[in-house]
Amino acid sequence: MTRTIVALDFSSKEEVHSFLQQFNEPIYVKIGMELTYACGLDIIREVKASGHKIFLDLKLHDIPNTVRGGMKNLAGLGVDIINCHCAGGIEMMKAAKEGILEGTPAGQTPAKLIGVTVLTSVSQEAMNTELGIPGTVKDTVVRYAQNAKAAGLDGVVCSVHEAEAIHEACGSDFLTVTPGIRLAGNTSDDQKRIATPEYAREQGCDMIVVGRSITKAKDPVSAYREIEETISHGRV
Repeated sequence: MTRTIVALDFSSKEEVHSFLQQFNEPIYVKIGMELTYACGLDIIREVKASGHKIFLDLKLHDIPNTVRGGMKNLAGLGVDIINCHCAGGIEMMKAAKEGILEGTPAGQTPAKLIGVTVLTSVSQEAMNTELGIPGTVKDTVVRYAQNAKAAGLDGVVCSVHEAEAIHEACGSDFLTVTPGIRLAGNTSDDQKRIATPEYAREQGCDMIVVGRSITKAKDPVSAYREIEETISHGRV
């Protein structure tokens, strides 16, 4: 199973198609707000029609009824993973799951639903002082993960540094999708809780999301294959 998700953080269809044409096989990609807001939902349909698997990263967060309706409409796109914010609470996450099940066409496999815990751009200090959440980031992330499991979600988005604790609290089959992955020597940009693919493998991460380390590489295909080989060696 492919464990590397490539973040298509582009602003045009031309950039997306030019990038994906470099690959001779389908890959797992993440489509987020930047690309969706620039190109609309058609880009999701086009990438899916090309055979690629999609993690739709729109982070729905609103009152339960609104999230349910949004997920119901997105479910028909046929994406493989979609997410919402754990901070919306258990009732909202349950509504998101219901929306996906209601909106998935007959005969089609429903998208896996995962919850966003604490953004990898948020540091311990920012969480405590700006967001007013006491305790450690790890404790908050694990609590959010437990809420997500109680709501019937398939997993969560977390940093590498919380993946092991989440598996201990929620089980080995509870999916951990971890952004903030950088090759050694790459800049951290706006991410705070980052790690290398090697460390992600050691921590038992199920899937990793990689953006600039692949999309900005001189040879994106080689960079992708190097990272996929590293993470796919299995849990240590």
